[in-house]
Amino acid sequence: MPLQWLVNIATNHDVLVYGLIIVLACAEGPILSMLFGVLIRFDLFPFWPVYAALMLGDLIGDVVWYYIGYHFGHRFIRRFGHRFGITEEAVERMTKFFHKYKHPILFISKITNGLGLALVTLMTAGIARIPFWKYMIVNLLGQLIWSGFLLGVGYFFSNLYVQIDNIFWRIGVVAAAAVILFLIYRLQKQLRKKADAMNV
Repeated sequence: MPLQWLVNIATNHDVLVYGLIIVLACAEGPILSMLFGVLIRFDLFPFWPVYAALMLGDLIGDVVWYYIGYHFGHRFIRRFGHRFGITEEAVERMTKFFHKYKHPILFISKITNGLGLALVTLMTAGIARIPFWKYMIVNLLGQLIWSGFLLGVGYFFSNLYVQIDNIFWRIGVVAAAAVILFLIYRLQKQLRKKADAMNV
């Protein structure tokens, strides 16, 4: 019943559904992408519109953080940075790297979700006055890979689940997917802790 309800909503309210995907992707794109990889595998959503909506949402988030860094930069960090795990020290350190390696840093940050430092990277791009069009081209290229990869992860595990007949193997697939999600979450958390420790 819930799946049928989801199908009905997706079929009859395209603008609402994809608008919601875009909004949610601004905040939590990676988990959402893997979830939609599963939904695409079960033919609940078409691939290309979902892919485009996820990328657009994530890129809108990138624009927002660039804008904040460009126009409010250090004032924003002093007032609100602690709420987002952004410090002056982290931005200063990132700025030094940006002068030499801005394009590789942006690209790697995008295809690895920043390794726990995504917001610092995006804000620093604005503070360092990276030309906006260059910023967006690099982020777009990275987003094409990142969103496709995450959708593929969700699709792959759900495909394994469907193809395997043995209930114990199915449990193993679900467990493996859960472990991977947990490890990604823990890795990001550990990297944020290390970054915070370095800034103390």
